[in-house]
Amino acid sequence: MPGGRLTQTERQQIALGLADSLPYAEIARRLDRPTSTITREVMRNGGPTAYRADLAHRATEHRAHRRKHTPPRGQGAPAQDHGRDDQAVREYEETLTTLFMQQGLPKMTSRVLTCLFTTDAGSLTASQLVQHLQVSPASVSKAIAFLESQGLVRREPGERRRERYVVDDDIWYQSTIASARGIAQVAETARQGVGILGRDTPAAARLENIARFSDFISENILRAAEQAREILYTKPEATSGGTATPRSDHG
Repeated sequence: MPGGRLTQTERQQIALGLADSLPYAEIARRLDRPTSTITREVMRNGGPTAYRADLAHRATEHRAHRRKHTPPRGQGAPAQDHGRDDQAVREYEETLTTLFMQQGLPKMTSRVLTCLFTTDAGSLTASQLVQHLQVSPASVSKAIAFLESQGLVRREPGERRRERYVVDDDIWYQSTIASARGIAQVAETARQGVGILGRDTPAAARLENIARFSDFISENILRAAEQAREILYTKPEATSGGTATPRSDHG
């Protein structure tokens, strides 16, 4: 039923829909489920090309069994403060992880990044990530190495020689800048092809259009990121009407 757990029959229908190249929205409509439910189900069980109904159902039962028998989190794990609903937080973590996976990040990397984004401290140790995610230290180490290479996290010394992995307020700005530079590299490489293939050829015309488009997008992303950077440092400020307005902590 809508809102409850997916049944094995529904998972088989999802697999059939994927085999027929149906979009997630159409599969969701046929099952009377939210599209986000189908997207999350597929992405955390191998993706659209590797999804198998029987394995997905078994994995879900395993996760439910593990949650049921997992003891309460110890002091090393991120605690749910501010009166948060633990189940709602877990569901949101799954949603955010699925989004990162759709953007091309590996599953474990997405889970680690989600943990770092949703902790109030903005940083966690390897042992905290291991305990929260219930995975091996090697899995966390590999994910952190990838995130570091993308400029999404940094390391800093912690207590007892334990490194902390940090996501700064500036990290989304740096990631956006890196993306814009990558697009600029596409433009530069496309223009190299124009000279090689001959300026008056159809292939060269195609590459020139790609280069001009990429230049425009890159320049506008860079300009917008610089203009909007201050937003990353603002905190909501309550007004007399009960609404919140951005307030900068700088200057």
